[in-house]
Amino acid sequence: MQGSRIFMISLFVISACTAVFSEGISVESSVYIKALGIYLLFACLYYHLRIISRNGNTSIDYGINYSLSIGLFTGPLGLLIFEVIYRFCVYFYKKHTKTEDPDEFFHTFYNIGSFVMSNSIAFYLFHLLSPLFKGVPFGFWVVMLLLITVTSLLSDLFLITVFKLTGDIKTKVEAIDFIKTRSVLDMGKIAFTNGLLLLFLKEGKWEMLISLFILNYLVSRSFLSKSQMLQNKIERDKFEQMAYTDFLTGVFNRAYMDKKMTELNQSDESLGIVVADIDKFKRINDSYNHAVGDQAIRHFADTLKSYLSKDDYLFRSGGEEFTIIMRFRTYEECLNLAQKIRKGVENSPFQADFKEESISISYTASFGLFYYSVNDLLSIEKAYVYADQLLLQSKEMGKNRLSSREEPAYLHRPAEAVLTNA
Repeated sequence: MQGSRIFMISLFVISACTAVFSEGISVESSVYIKALGIYLLFACLYYHLRIISRNGNTSIDYGINYSLSIGLFTGPLGLLIFEVIYRFCVYFYKKHTKTEDPDEFFHTFYNIGSFVMSNSIAFYLFHLLSPLFKGVPFGFWVVMLLLITVTSLLSDLFLITVFKLTGDIKTKVEAIDFIKTRSVLDMGKIAFTNGLLLLFLKEGKWEMLISLFILNYLVSRSFLSKSQMLQNKIERDKFEQMAYTDFLTGVFNRAYMDKKMTELNQSDESLGIVVADIDKFKRINDSYNHAVGDQAIRHFADTLKSYLSKDDYLFRSGGEEFTIIMRFRTYEECLNLAQKIRKGVENSPFQADFKEESISISYTASFGLFYYSVNDLLSIEKAYVYADQLLLQSKEMGKNRLSSREEPAYLHRPAEAVLTNA
């Protein structure tokens, strides 16, 4: 931590000396004050449009930056004055709102130093390269792209040095991966925007300058609003998924089953409601432990899911009990599939770690299937009760069985039961 602070202060001191011992502000005082006021105003407006990313104990603000254009226009000293005023405005704002980092004071000096140093180098490169590209088509824009590339790389190198000193980056691979996170499209946008601003500054087109700032602000604000809306939707979807997902197995939980049943009650589908339960599950817990029992439940859920289509639903409706809603199938198809699943469970043992050994455990399951067409007289909740009763019947008849019942479409009462275990 001490090493990173020394680096931050050293970078500031070197950049300040570079600026102070430069040729001074390269434009008239009145022009500089006008440009400084406009840049400070919009820099403060743009501040809340930044994106914050954390790397270890340090937060990085990715925002709109136009230091290159004012640096090229006024020289390193003019840039230093702008950065000092702006960065300390940000510092006092963070202190006031209690959003500062633990090392915010040192980060302020680092931000001033890094931007002044990188853009001061760009200032001298600009005057060196401009004559060479004077006769080249779009030579000015080529130079701007080169300058943004240089300042971006310098900025990344400064940050990598800080992260290396704080221990947040330990290897060359991590450093290279950090550099790769920079967006080429963003670099292009910054190059062309700073180029236009520089041209407007040189020609004294203040209205065009302000208009470009306003346009960038409105566009950035619009994209930020859309990004926040999208992020909020993603978070809502994520929370909803968490609310409706069983954490042990990853399948839908009982809450989602109730929700989906309510929706299906409004349909006119023919459904196969299957309730399945692991046989003698308590014996697994007692013979081994609850961790092995959890593995049995996960294996059971995975086995059930492997037989279902994307239109079917699988829910964990109880401890070791699962409910399946089979859709778009005839009664015979549901019956055959349920029987296939039962046999699949019986013939697919799972591996578990117990007492430092890997053991293979077999188990069976019992099933109850109730098939009917959704109608006003028989809700899906009631159909689930019938399926659960059929499961109980399978248990009473010796387990590892499938008991099924169909309600014909023209009837509103259950037909005779069919018991199978073959």
